[in-house]
Amino acid sequence: MKRVLITGANGLLGQKLIALYNGKSDYEVLGTGIGEKRYPEPVAFATMDITHRNDVLKVVTDFNPDWIINTAAMTNVDQCETEKEACVNLNISAVTHLIEACEASRAKLLHLSTDFIFDGNDGPYHEEAVANPLSYYGHSKLAAEQLVLASSIHWAMARTVLVYGIAHDMSRSNIILWVKSSLEQGKTIKVVNDQWRTPTLAEDLAMGCFLIADQDTKGIFNIAGKDFLNPYQMATATADYFNLNSSLIEEVDGTQFTQPAKRPPRTGFIIEKAVKELGYAPHSFIEGIALLDQQIKAKAI
Repeated sequence: MKRVLITGANGLLGQKLIALYNGKSDYEVLGTGIGEKRYPEPVAFATMDITHRNDVLKVVTDFNPDWIINTAAMTNVDQCETEKEACVNLNISAVTHLIEACEASRAKLLHLSTDFIFDGNDGPYHEEAVANPLSYYGHSKLAAEQLVLASSIHWAMARTVLVYGIAHDMSRSNIILWVKSSLEQGKTIKVVNDQWRTPTLAEDLAMGCFLIADQDTKGIFNIAGKDFLNPYQMATATADYFNLNSSLIEEVDGTQFTQPAKRPPRTGFIIEKAVKELGYAPHSFIEGIALLDQQIKAKAI
């Protein structure tokens, strides 16, 4: 039986991983995070602050996992720009603690990274592309990658892009929910057309992580959606799916918004390696909208 420890288990990806592992009799899983358990599945949970070295070492030593899947991070790009110390603690120092814990317990580490390590001049990117982050968030995630790469542990990395999905408690919004809610209320919204991504369904990212750990794989894998879209296209696709008034969506470029962090214009990932080596098979963006629609309806019952 394999043991898997998940950091950030209360977050969107953490919850999807818990749901995916739940019921798999060949796995023993421990979710970890700050505060109380926020997922409904009967999967064990332990309080662990990954910014505290002793906390990490104790929980990892006690559970003795085969794999640690590190989903915990500060991912709000603008917050990272204005709260740099907290960003360093969560995105860099915490990874140092996890690496040390893996060295002590011989656990394997699956670390989550991001398209924001790239400048967006040449996307979509393959796994060997040269990083050049534009934001403090991107710099912090690249620094974490470099720590993992320089370590002596068995590691794998899943880089992803613009993750969307529904958390169990509906605590987190996304472009689909935002567009749907705004248009249903008759609001006009401005959506940018000059930032290109491969939006990733949270369930697909969870499956990609599962495949990496299940196959005891090493190396970097792009785990993302298969459609290359800008937010305006995502918004109009959402409006069309729900039969809402797309004329309320105003197409603008990024100069219309003032944000602390600079966004890369054109990222997205080429996922051929994950498809070929892992058997990764993500949903299309339309299929992702349909899945969220089913989940919204199920919560309304």
